[in-house]
Amino acid sequence: MPVSLIPSFLIYCFVGGITPGPANLCSLGAALRYGQGPALRQWRGLFCGFFLDAMGAVALTWLLGTALNEYVGMLSWLGAAYLLWMAWHMVRSSGTRLDQDPAAPSFRNGLLVQLTNVKVIIFCLTALSGYVLPYSRSPLALLSVGLFLPFTGPVCNLAWLFAGASLQRLFANHRRTVDLVMALSLAVCAASLVMPH
Repeated sequence: MPVSLIPSFLIYCFVGGITPGPANLCSLGAALRYGQGPALRQWRGLFCGFFLDAMGAVALTWLLGTALNEYVGMLSWLGAAYLLWMAWHMVRSSGTRLDQDPAAPSFRNGLLVQLTNVKVIIFCLTALSGYVLPYSRSPLALLSVGLFLPFTGPVCNLAWLFAGASLQRLFANHRRTVDLVMALSLAVCAASLVMPH
């Protein structure tokens, strides 16, 4: 990638990472509901899932190049189904005590969110095919950008997580409403994945 494209690439990474999406909403929701400690456990899973998505995108981009883009849409349905399941579970478990919630933030939950997060998969594939492939097909160039990508989205997830943790006390008395709003937000994300643009 030419040096002149680095500012554009960094802006792309920031905007892609900070805008609302499944991982950011899960970070916010986990921190609002459970606090910073449990949300950070989930964040570690989000980070590892993002890393695996980025490395998968590196491998696919290197092997298939631009022919891959037409198949990315199929992943949208899987991601949308998982988001709807999370939204349904959030509403269903809203009346349960937090210490009895089977979907409490965990490394595994964070990992699953990222591995089915079509926003992240498309983000990684676009970064590699738009900023690296036009200038180099070198596996080293793809890998170096792929190794950088996990430090973009997950770092932005932390902003959402810490915002949720700071607002936790404020929303403690409105848990059911917060859960419904978060569930509706996830459902909107799911619909946006599969609706034609």
